[in-house]
Amino acid sequence: MMSRRSLLTVAVLSPLVAACSRLGALNGINNLTPGDGGVKQLVDGAAFGSDPRQTLEIWAPKGATGKLPVVVFFYGGSWNSGGRDGYGFAAKALAARGFVVVLPDYRLVPQVRWPTFVEDGAAALKWVAANIAKHGGDPGQVAVMGHSAGAHIALLLALDRRWGVADGIKAAVSLAGPADFLPFVAGGAADAAMGNAGDLVQTQPIHFARLDAPPLLLLHGDADTTVLPRNSLRLANAVTDLGGRAEVRLYAGVGHIGILLALSKPFRSKANTLTDSSNFLLKTLTP
Repeated sequence: MMSRRSLLTVAVLSPLVAACSRLGALNGINNLTPGDGGVKQLVDGAAFGSDPRQTLEIWAPKGATGKLPVVVFFYGGSWNSGGRDGYGFAAKALAARGFVVVLPDYRLVPQVRWPTFVEDGAAALKWVAANIAKHGGDPGQVAVMGHSAGAHIALLLALDRRWGVADGIKAAVSLAGPADFLPFVAGGAADAAMGNAGDLVQTQPIHFARLDAPPLLLLHGDADTTVLPRNSLRLANAVTDLGGRAEVRLYAGVGHIGILLALSKPFRSKANTLTDSSNFLLKTLTP
């Protein structure tokens, strides 16, 4: 039998989902659910480029002293949708665990195609390197994290040195990240976003597996039919076969969206996404 609190959550959630976007509803319910107190938004809309989509926000624990480790979180959306305004629940969750959290937007298909969204991610990280100390973050302890298409961006930035930021990334966490997904489905989201690449292999994070890669934590639901778990398993094997550090955690019965929802307070029982990622990052980033 559902608890009174659970029934209330469902009762409130149902009309919210019907009335507004899914993520807007999730943020609303997340804000109504107790927990994750003591965080604040430090910046809303700092520009790291000239396009309106090249802006970011920053969250941090209230009253923090000293320089905190930094997590730059890239949301997903098939490279063609999404916005940072829908992901406050993720930023707040990580900030409550002791991080300065940066949440960037980036340009999307069809406005742009490969590799512009990755270049935007790199530009956001360069802004972080130059400015995060002013907001309580340690520029020497920066990690990237992302879900789905955002995880693809995060992994490329961490593994592929051509974007100019890999050496400043100390850890990476991927939630259901596409890492080894050739061939593209004709007319699908990946094809629309990256089918223009002269060498499609260059779009694949696994192609840049290396011994000296930053430590990777690859989280995946075993019920994910959108980005198959083999993406995480193959990337981890590629890195560890070279002598690098990568680990995979598979969550039983969790799908593509469930692994992200588990960052929000109402759905943390779905998977240990928040605990596993924050523990890994604290251990890896803390000098």
